[in-house]
Amino acid sequence: MAWYDRLIPRREEKINPAQPMISREEGMMVSTRENSTNYRNAYEQQEVVNRGVNMIVDDVAEVPVDVGEKVIGITPVVKNIRRSRVNSLLNVEPNPFQDISSFKRNLVIDLLIDGNIFIYFDGSALYQLPAENVEIETHETQYVTKYIYDGQVDYAPSEIIHIKENSFNSIYRGVPRLKPAWRTMQLLGSMRNFQDNFFKNGAVPGLVLKSPNTLSEKIKERMLAAWRVRYNPNTGGRRPLILDGGLEVSNLTQVSFKDLDFQPSILANEKIILQALGIPPLLLDSGNNANIRPNHRLYYLETILPIIRKFNYAFERFFGFDLQEDVSNIPALQPELQDKAAYYSTLVNGGIITPNEARESMRLEGIEGNDELRVPANIAGSAANPSEGGRPSEDTEDDD
Repeated sequence: MAWYDRLIPRREEKINPAQPMISREEGMMVSTRENSTNYRNAYEQQEVVNRGVNMIVDDVAEVPVDVGEKVIGITPVVKNIRRSRVNSLLNVEPNPFQDISSFKRNLVIDLLIDGNIFIYFDGSALYQLPAENVEIETHETQYVTKYIYDGQVDYAPSEIIHIKENSFNSIYRGVPRLKPAWRTMQLLGSMRNFQDNFFKNGAVPGLVLKSPNTLSEKIKERMLAAWRVRYNPNTGGRRPLILDGGLEVSNLTQVSFKDLDFQPSILANEKIILQALGIPPLLLDSGNNANIRPNHRLYYLETILPIIRKFNYAFERFFGFDLQEDVSNIPALQPELQDKAAYYSTLVNGGIITPNEARESMRLEGIEGNDELRVPANIAGSAANPSEGGRPSEDTEDDD
């Protein structure tokens, strides 16, 4: 139990009637469902996986968080923490050993490769727990009783912030975003390995030595040894061979260089992997394309912002402060900001909200004298000047 748990009054919580069945179905100890080692190997060895994951990691890590006021209606896990402290943890220094950019990058990698993020809060700092080493202990009448790291260290639920990807088969752990593309990554790796092995063999397929005579095992071994010395693709050996005794050399399989051109298949498989990550393939195309700008905006709206909001919602519930992503310095989202400004301008000019209410919605400070509703110009003009088409007031008398 964390030290600050003693300061937090326990709430009387209702138990989900189905919770016992859910716990039994998933098991009392829920660990990583996926073999994250496979995804980590793909991240380290396959260019498209590495580039795609790093692209998301870099873009998410560079978006700051705007820490607002306390959220009404939320009972935070941590109480009596200052807004300035939360801002420091989420935008400057999460712990004494990491800057916020490095911290976020590690978290996003875990989310993409394992489908889960586990963050330990010790009362003053935030620390990442590598997701593949964390187990969740469930209970038939409670959601989670504790988190266990590497089978040795126990954490209370109130000490852990758990952020997870979507999952259709577990309420406890998320599914890696790369999972739908796992077969494609295996196929891509097989094609690369085949090409590597082919050229390691001197770009020559398997050979067969044929003899009209029956050879003893001793003679076969001696001939193979002599062959390896004179014809060794790994060392570039290509010395002429003199075949006697009726020996003939032939290819085991007929493979042409055209058959080894996997490039169309490789490109198709890379596209599938990028789509699984939520990246428009066009963004990794080095060519100059007029569609890059709208695709870049779509990438932020459909991939980057949802990931950032997963973080914000989790931290918001944990600390109790309203959190919004600050996208003011993201060029791809400038049209989004313009649309938002035009929307609030319409509401202000229509007399629906005050200028300061609009500024508050856009996370800007209010300006003195802007707390009154504006009367639309067409309505104000009609009432004040009937000669411009407005309806005259009922108490107006005729001059005659």
